[in-house]
Amino acid sequence: MQQIQQRLPVAVLGATGMVGQRFIELLQGHPWFELVALAASDVHGGRPYGEVARWRLGGSLPEQVARLPVLPCRPEALPEVKIAFSALPAEVAGEVEAAFAQAGVAVFSNAKTYRMEPDVPLLVPEVNAEHALAIQEQRKRRGWSGCIVTNPNCSATPLVMALKPLQQTFGIRKVLVTTLQAISGAGYPGLPSYDILDNAIPFISGEEPKVESETLKMLGEWREASGFSMAPLVVSAHCNRIATREGHLECVSVELERQASPEEVIAAWEHFLPEPQRLQLPSAPVPPLIYRREEDRPQTLPDRDAGRGMAVTLGRLRPCPVLSYKFVVLGHNTIRGAAGGSLLNAELCVSKGLL
Repeated sequence: MQQIQQRLPVAVLGATGMVGQRFIELLQGHPWFELVALAASDVHGGRPYGEVARWRLGGSLPEQVARLPVLPCRPEALPEVKIAFSALPAEVAGEVEAAFAQAGVAVFSNAKTYRMEPDVPLLVPEVNAEHALAIQEQRKRRGWSGCIVTNPNCSATPLVMALKPLQQTFGIRKVLVTTLQAISGAGYPGLPSYDILDNAIPFISGEEPKVESETLKMLGEWREASGFSMAPLVVSAHCNRIATREGHLECVSVELERQASPEEVIAAWEHFLPEPQRLQLPSAPVPPLIYRREEDRPQTLPDRDAGRGMAVTLGRLRPCPVLSYKFVVLGHNTIRGAAGGSLLNAELCVSKGLL
């Protein structure tokens, strides 16, 4: 593992929300990053975080975090910060994140605003670590010394992690995915209990187009001369909200370009050793993919925290009568699919000397 001589000062933007709190939780004791500032709406007026935010995660709010003032989301309010982890909603993220990047801050964003921009990495380090090099082109094009790096949609993350070993070993032509997504994906307060209890909702606004388009960008290529190219495959998504708290479960069918036995498919997952694991980045789970051989796994409750919430769990591989194979995949949406994914993105960029 690369050794960082001095921890880098970082901030969390949108610190009072659910993903903001995940960032705070995951940054406690981080070997590379030191949380020095929290930012949110101007209405908080610099009051201590412990006064303005209700802690909604397990355990207690760390005392040193409770004392930090909640500052405005403006670069001049956070002059010492080198990295900003953004949990801002899309409706405000665009302008705020650009201002930080222009001021020389590296922004790692969970918002959809910049994901499909032609010079912005849409990054899952196990899948497309080489896309981080687009930062250099982004700085040249936009004339800023900072940068913006984005996470994908929280249901696209486990999907592309499951697909990448299959793509590089056998090739993929078609993907059909049906998601069963936890309520935490809607943020807090999210859905009214009367709407989601004893119910499943077969619609999440904007979710299906994001899964379909973002998957193609992440499984595609980055070349300095020509930019991003989309992967030559077709993705069809059905997205559903169900009454689980954390963890997105997905039922996937794939058509492979060449025939493979079930043993070969499982071996591709189990032998997958991508760049973050080779570099031993602090947040990289080992192994990144876990295949469960029980007939009824993965399940949301027992499997979502695998690898400290950063690993993706697979199971139920079997032949598909329409495509080649079908299987089930599970990822923790607010850790792997949000805050933890951003931390790993930042670790990768630091390790590559891009910040």
